[in-house]
Parts: sequence; structure tokens; C-alpha cells
Amino acid sequence: MKNKAIHFIIIILFFISISACKNNSNGNAETVIDSGYSGESIFNLKGNWHTQNNETIALSALQGKTLVMVMIYTSCKAACPRLVAQMRDIESKMPTDKLDQLNFVLVSIDPETDDPKRLKAFAIANNMNAPHWTFLQGTKKSVQEFANVLSVKYKQISPMDFSHSNIISVFNTKGELIHQQEGLGVNNKETITTIIKEIV
Repeated sequence: MKNKAIHFIIIILFFISISACKNNSNGNAETVIDSGYSGESIFNLKGNWHTQNNETIALSALQGKTLVMVMIYTSCKAACPRLVAQMRDIESKMPTDKLDQLNFVLVSIDPETDDPKRLKAFAIANNMNAPHWTFLQGTKKSVQEFANVLSVKYKQISPMDFSHSNIISVFNTKGELIHQQEGLGVNNKETITTIIKEIV
């Protein structure tokens, strides 16, 4: 799974990089790739996102902390509650004095519904309102691009329902993928071990 996702990252970032320069209205080149990141960093992905606190950020604002990421949507009644439970279980097994080195990030695959107000209410209802929890609403394009990088597949099957992959991803402080777990109700041991190695 990890190798497959890294392969997707390389492909996506390659196509982004070959179109990294574009002409503005004055005919000058605009660089849209930050060469300070490695070719496998998700921080190369551009676009703005809205947090549950209605702040506008780029993915690069998440650098400097180990990231534990999952893609969900708040109206989901089947898989997403179990993914949320897995995220909270992972959090519960982290050293409490290291939580400031972590960021648990939940990205909505339903950006039209999951605006910051709804994400905030969801965070509070699920006891995920501490500073180390971040919920993100993007555009349809940025969400799809991000899902491609993570090898997450999703499809809207009704006005309020999506089918989607169940993957939790771990990134290092530079935004590079270091681990993925796939499935519901799986053992989190390897994920937890990977995260703790990054933060101790």
C-alpha cells in the first residue's frame, strides 16, 4: 500500500512540476512549486483549504509536525464513524507530552456540505476539538487531487452518500508518506509504532 501510494505521489507531483511555471498577465513566469520540498512531499500540492475554525491555509501550513490523515465526510453513517474511532484510538495511545508534535487531520470528501461550521460542530460532537485536531474543507479539485496522492478512491452514489476507501496515512514533518493502514477494525499497532518513532 505504501509503495503504491508513493508511486501515485511521484506521478501526481511530476505532472504538477512540468506545469509549474505559467505566464501571468504581464508575461512573467510564476513558479507554483516550492523547490524547498522533496518530490514526495504533499506540501507541493497547491490550493487553499478551510479549517473547522474558518481559517484559510495551504497544506504547507501543516509542516513541522507528524501528520495522521484520513478522508471522511460528516454525514457518513457507515465507515466514517469507525475511521473516526480509529483516529481517536491512535490518539489515545500517544504520549500525552508529545501531542503538540502531532496533527490529526481529517479531510472532507464532501466539500459542498462540509463547510467550516459543520466541521466545527462535528469536531466538538466527537471530542476532537483539541489543538492537535484539524479538519479541512477544500474545493472539489483539490480534494480529488489529494485523494489521488493518498490512493484514496471515492465516488458519490447519492446526494448525501459516498463510497470510499478506508485508509489512514502517516506523514513525517516534511510531508512525506511513511505509513498507511487500510481497512476497518484493523490492528493499529504498526501505525502507532511508526508515529511514536517519529516523535520521540
